[in-house]
Amino acid sequence: MTLLLPLLAFLSGLLLASTPLATRLKTGFSSLLARCFIPIVIVYNMVFYQAGSFSLMLFSFVVAVLLFYFFLYFSENKLSALCFSYVNMAWLGFPFAIALFGTKISPAMVALYIGGSIFGNLWAVTAVSQTPLPFSFILKKVLCAPPMIALILAVIFRSVGVQHWSQHDLIDVIYSAAKFGMSFSGMCVLGMWLRHTKVEKADLWQSSQTALLKLACGAVLCGLSYRYLAIPNIEQYIGVMFLLFCLPPAANIVALETHYQGTGISAKYIASGTIISCVVVSIYGLLLHVFAVI
Repeated sequence: MTLLLPLLAFLSGLLLASTPLATRLKTGFSSLLARCFIPIVIVYNMVFYQAGSFSLMLFSFVVAVLLFYFFLYFSENKLSALCFSYVNMAWLGFPFAIALFGTKISPAMVALYIGGSIFGNLWAVTAVSQTPLPFSFILKKVLCAPPMIALILAVIFRSVGVQHWSQHDLIDVIYSAAKFGMSFSGMCVLGMWLRHTKVEKADLWQSSQTALLKLACGAVLCGLSYRYLAIPNIEQYIGVMFLLFCLPPAANIVALETHYQGTGISAKYIASGTIISCVVVSIYGLLLHVFAVI
């Protein structure tokens, strides 16, 4: 059932992409995902905090920074470096993680998402902007981002002792509905997006090479983290930590590029990267299943 629901959502997206309401539905699902479902999941998991969440936030943020400057060193292109380091955690990260590891992985994925989101809001705009931006602008963007607002709400709820409530059945129901909505809307948007996406063989080949490089980085960084970092329950989290390196560039990079540079070069990287990522995650899921059986 864990794998069936995302698959059905993806197929629904493919079918809905042919309807006259496709554009509105894609925008609506994307907005619900970013402004409703994910913030609810963040608030719940931060209120009912699990050991290791802060470490995972830090891991996600630091890894993104390292990947950005690693790729920037060789490519000397900030936009390419951003596509390499800022990954699509919202549309694809959550649905893929739940499909591969089950809903029990949600707290870890939330922590990883927050770290990646903070990186995205700090680095994305500065990477695509052709003029230096004031610190106040960047700070405002970070503080007004839905994940950060959700994190602030979680701190407030914890300060008033919501985590100690003996009865929170209604909260649990809302949380379960948000997890379902998050997985369904993310995969549905992916289906609608890929239905009308056209990529060239050269783009797929370039994205394949980039994916292999990122997977190699993931193997090294996750291996070092597992060996040397004292992250609580890392044995349970290492699989989803590696999933970060299987994900494609964040979809909102092209929107930022268009706004600040008037170009859309990253669109082909995002489209081809998403297709390659689906293949990579499928292989990763198969390997997880094989080793679980063994």
